[in-house]
Amino acid sequence: MRRLHIGWVAGAAAAVLVAAGAATYALAEDGSAAPSLKVPAADSADAGFARDMAVHHQQAVEMSYIVRDRTKNEEVRRLAYDIAQTQSNQRGMMLGWLDLWGLPKVSADPPMTWMGMGDMASGKDGALMPGMATNTELAKLQKLSGKQAEIFYLQLMTDHHKGGVHMAEGCAAECTVGVEKRLAQGMVTAQRSEIQLMADMLKERGAKPRS
Repeated sequence: MRRLHIGWVAGAAAAVLVAAGAATYALAEDGSAAPSLKVPAADSADAGFARDMAVHHQQAVEMSYIVRDRTKNEEVRRLAYDIAQTQSNQRGMMLGWLDLWGLPKVSADPPMTWMGMGDMASGKDGALMPGMATNTELAKLQKLSGKQAEIFYLQLMTDHHKGGVHMAEGCAAECTVGVEKRLAQGMVTAQRSEIQLMADMLKERGAKPRS
């Protein structure tokens, strides 16, 4: 049953990716045929979300590959692989949109400024946005193994997903590019499901989320 649950989450995310990718391709191929299309401003929610979530996703991919080398548990390894593949693909799409729009991938403004939360993104110990792991936590994950690595990864990724869901909800509400809004809503649905899945996996290991 657990395998089917993970597969459903990955499948749902893949469906969102296919739809979003098709729309991006159509936009790139036939931009001149859509005179009503407006390229987002550099300080817009659309651009801010694409930049910030690309950074957020990159850390999730990093953590997932770390834990795959630190445990032999197939359930955790499968979840980590699904998260790494889904978020790597989504990250590529968001960076592709910034290229398509002719916008920079890096902003002088603090992360999450587009959400009115720039003051919360201090970058302390490498945690650029809420939910992100610190450099110290990443180093700890690299030293753990087996059940301890599984628990810490699930706790870190739960926090990471909660931060990601909050940001994706912001885009779903504020972004103006339809395909990006749909991708953001797909992230909310998939990551909420994975948060519950990880809570169950932590319980099986005699642990619980950190918050």
